[in-house]
Amino acid sequence: MELGIDTELTLLAAGLIFLLALSLGVWKYRQMVTSESHLAHPYVDIAHRSALLYSFATMLTAVFVELSVWPTAVNLIAAGVLVGFFVIAIGSYVVHGALRDTTNQFEDAGRGTTVAMIALIVGEIGGFSVLLAGFVWGSFLGG
Repeated sequence: MELGIDTELTLLAAGLIFLLALSLGVWKYRQMVTSESHLAHPYVDIAHRSALLYSFATMLTAVFVELSVWPTAVNLIAAGVLVGFFVIAIGSYVVHGALRDTTNQFEDAGRGTTVAMIALIVGEIGGFSVLLAGFVWGSFLGG
């Protein structure tokens, strides 16, 4: 099977995010073993779990990239925005876990957090919507 470069890059991202998730699992385990409560910091746990989930979400994204009828550049940009926000979210959880600065990043959220969340919502939903529309157009609407 010959895959497009857009699909191959999205699959690579899925694999790298999964590898990150496995590495974060080691960090989580280490904190659990050395903590009196045998729990990792909440954001270490969140980083680990979100990376696992985002790796599979990225794999699903790769399927829609491959099945979309849009040009390679459109698919790559849509997937890149989506996966980029996945990675940014994981990164923010890693930072909070490393700094141990909060157990709820929205507790003292300011305007910047609101703007970032709106960008994330638009980027993730928008990016996937483009890919889903490319699949629907090609599979059901005769594009």
